[in-house]
Amino acid sequence: MQKATSLSGRPRATGTSPAPRTIDYKALVGRFWPWLFLAVLCLFFEIWSQVIQQRSFVFNTYNLQSIALAASAPMLLAIGQTFVIITAGIDLSVGFVMGLAAVCAAQFTLLGGSSPWALGLSVPLTIAVSVIPGAINGTLVARYRVPAFIGTLGMYGIARGAGFLAAGSGMTVSVDNAGLQWLGSGWNPVIVTVILLAVMHFILSRTRFGQYTYAVGGNEQSAARAGINVRRHKIVIYMLAAAFAAVGGIVYTARFSAGSATAGEPMLLNSIAAVVIGGASLFGGTGNLIGTLIGALIIAVIEFGLVFINVDAFWQFIAVGVVIIVSVLIDQYKERLGV
Repeated sequence: MQKATSLSGRPRATGTSPAPRTIDYKALVGRFWPWLFLAVLCLFFEIWSQVIQQRSFVFNTYNLQSIALAASAPMLLAIGQTFVIITAGIDLSVGFVMGLAAVCAAQFTLLGGSSPWALGLSVPLTIAVSVIPGAINGTLVARYRVPAFIGTLGMYGIARGAGFLAAGSGMTVSVDNAGLQWLGSGWNPVIVTVILLAVMHFILSRTRFGQYTYAVGGNEQSAARAGINVRRHKIVIYMLAAAFAAVGGIVYTARFSAGSATAGEPMLLNSIAAVVIGGASLFGGTGNLIGTLIGALIIAVIEFGLVFINVDAFWQFIAVGVVIIVSVLIDQYKERLGV
């Protein structure tokens, strides 16, 4: 039997050529939709600004700084919240833990007066006080099997009351300290947030602690069989969330030269929303801090953009709520696609 030959006399391939690879655009959009949505938002506000106000929305230093500052405090809460949600939990107490930390930061700084060491004393003491609610949350969830929603909701009320008690007769504690003012000035809150984000992104994506976090959220029983101390890991995760709420409170006090017991109340929803919008599943096992960052920026752009175009501020809550619902729907759609 002779081989098939071409006109030039060389053997001709008789097999079929591999089918060209097709791009699954639905899966691609499902994976990168937060990035696309952020780009669409910026484009919308840029066009509006150019047409109505004849100036740029995106290429404007004041606007960029305002958006970055608006995103920094919720992002600090969302860093810890990301770890909690990846383990299939949720922490509803971080908003008022942040408020408690803001008051403690002011009170501890006042103890040092105008001394340059006052801030150095205030920061570790504030974090030490704030991780106590986190340790209690973790113990309730990990050891006593209290649902995270219920346990952290109880701590929500406890931290709220503790913040008001720590503030004394009023809800805010004013403080005048050069070190604290320096920390809260200009781009410094954003720089602090970016540095901590980079460190925690490395820990989550490149270290054994991060691997354990995904394993616990993916399948707790399998993680335990693999030798992971699930109980201890969960307690550390909730303490981590409280520590980042403390940093958020310190930065808040630094920015406004006053600690308020209600400092983090409006940021609780945004911290959870940033994580969900960024692609983390409330069922655990998935999520990353880059996605959380994009989620925080989306919320900040929506809030600042609506004010920028003179829309009633109450629409911010509606807009963020709609984005959260859409995010969950997209998450369900991604699961069906296997993305």
